[in-house]
Amino acid sequence: MTDTPHTHAPATPPIWRRIDGAWAAIVIIPLLIAIFDPTQFVPTITFAGGAIAHTGIFIVFAVLTVGYLKASGAEALLAKAFTGRETQMIFMAAALGGLSPFCSCEVIPFIAALLALGAPLSAVMAFWLASPLMDPAMFFVTAGTLGFDFAIAKGIAAIALGIFGGFTVRLFANSAVFADPLKQRQATSGCGCGPSPFKGKPVWNILPHADRRSVFGKTVLDNALFLGKWLLLAYMIEALMLTYIPAEKIAGVLGGDGVMPILLGALIGAPAYLNGFAAVPLVDALLQQGMSNGAAMSFVLAGGVSCIPAALAVWALVKPRVFAAYIGIAMVGAFLAGLSWGFIA
Repeated sequence: MTDTPHTHAPATPPIWRRIDGAWAAIVIIPLLIAIFDPTQFVPTITFAGGAIAHTGIFIVFAVLTVGYLKASGAEALLAKAFTGRETQMIFMAAALGGLSPFCSCEVIPFIAALLALGAPLSAVMAFWLASPLMDPAMFFVTAGTLGFDFAIAKGIAAIALGIFGGFTVRLFANSAVFADPLKQRQATSGCGCGPSPFKGKPVWNILPHADRRSVFGKTVLDNALFLGKWLLLAYMIEALMLTYIPAEKIAGVLGGDGVMPILLGALIGAPAYLNGFAAVPLVDALLQQGMSNGAAMSFVLAGGVSCIPAALAVWALVKPRVFAAYIGIAMVGAFLAGLSWGFIA
């Protein structure tokens, strides 16, 4: 009688590794407030709940839009940004990067294939810079909290930053920085968004297709939970900032006219960014406490490009010198956009 090989089920990770940090913080923050400052417990919950209700219509519209675009296969349109003349590619890549609803890490396999096939790094850089800054969901969440003027300005700045980066790379394409940009072994995974088929034509009428309806439902649910989680956490943090951080300190560092607040906005935004959606309420709190308009714009642009998901998407594919150029271009572009918005607003 032969021995039957034993199969071992994969070990279950410890519970602390299975707990979502954002949801845990949403529970822990009110508990800590209730313990250490009970008088602020109800105001904090009320503030966060009221803010979610205020932006609710924007959240609903955003998740439905993203779900439809995903289910229809609109991501196939991204391929059109990388055809034609290089100048045309840069403009198209920046525009689609600033308007598409797909996260940076989701398109890693697509970008890797394009780079391997010889697509110009200038167009890829234009897409990479614009992509994490604006999409339909981000636009409506930003508009609901910071106003349509700021949301439109940020959308324009995202595309402009992509164009600026694309032409910068094109200008220095033959330099040592951008020569042979790809890593030897390309990563093909990122934040867990899953693969994206950039093939075929979009199917705009998704109702007759059960598989597309399923994608729509799953995408809507995933995005609703994602937005709800991060916005609720951000609104709680906003309430704490408004309560416990003296407004005069914010105004003293990031307020007023001139170049320094805008430069500091970019420098602080890069490491301080948690998440593009979570940043919106935080910027709202900073503005209420005296942050200048220009600093707010440089903060959201520099932070959006350097946040972990966006940065990892670039780091996964290119060599460190190209990644450094990506961050440097983003910081300069964010600073210039902040100056422009500070002058206009």
